[in-house]
Amino acid sequence: MPRVAFLGLGAIGAPMARHLARPDFALAVWNRTASKAEALARELGVRHAHTPADAAQGCEVVITCLPISRHVEALLDGPDGLLATMAPGTVLVDCTSGDSATSRRMAARLAERGIGFLDAPVSGGVAGAVQGALTVMVGGDADTLERVQPVLACFGTRIVHCGAVGAGDALKAVNNALLAMHIWGTAEGLVALEKAGVKAEIALDVINASSGRSNSSMNLFPERVLTRAFPRTFRLALLDKDVGIAAELAREHQVTSPLLQLTAELFRMAHNELGEDADHVEAAKVVERLGGAQIGGRPA
Repeated sequence: MPRVAFLGLGAIGAPMARHLARPDFALAVWNRTASKAEALARELGVRHAHTPADAAQGCEVVITCLPISRHVEALLDGPDGLLATMAPGTVLVDCTSGDSATSRRMAARLAERGIGFLDAPVSGGVAGAVQGALTVMVGGDADTLERVQPVLACFGTRIVHCGAVGAGDALKAVNNALLAMHIWGTAEGLVALEKAGVKAEIALDVINASSGRSNSSMNLFPERVLTRAFPRTFRLALLDKDVGIAAELAREHQVTSPLLQLTAELFRMAHNELGEDADHVEAAKVVERLGGAQIGGRPA
């Protein structure tokens, strides 16, 4: 029975871990807020680990899913850290939406001890995690990926080998930067149309049957902005982080990227204005303030 540890039980991580609570795996869960891990372990009938070292003890696969790469790196060291108990041949799969440089640094350290590493950020949101239908973007050794494929398949329906260590992180960051561009651009266009006398509902009906459509215009704006619902599914703070990673990636590789750099600046501004708890789609509220018009709905 393969032994698997899952560390990081946030909005995405907890439903991912649920898919690993199955008879053919021996699962241990850990979270920085211990009460969350304890409750989930009790619910699933799996082992509650009290430290990262405890979680990794005897495991073949250790999965991390934390807000940023530095949080994962911080779990490696010390008497309670992962390296205290991870044995040669173990694979650390980091599903954090992280940065390539930190992933490469962790991979090099782990390789010295005979431990494999894959950066494997996911896409699909909370709904995809609940359904076990995430896309997993993997950077690292192809043979290592093949070894852990049955584990990743529990929560991912599309598992893509993107390249060497760091490639998964890079692709996820650029994907999310495009999401940010679509949100901001759609909001700007709809605010301008509202002020020109075109209702956002009518504008979206036309845009979504035309070449300007995107997932943002087809789903996020009708379901969240027009309704003023703005459900908290993915924090703006995390999207700001991801766009920043993408912008840094472009600078690192000396790519001229004015739109990417501007998007990073805009989402940093929106994050600072709206705070740590705002949902990513709430960036549209900043566009509304700047433009002087609301997109559909009624004032909250």
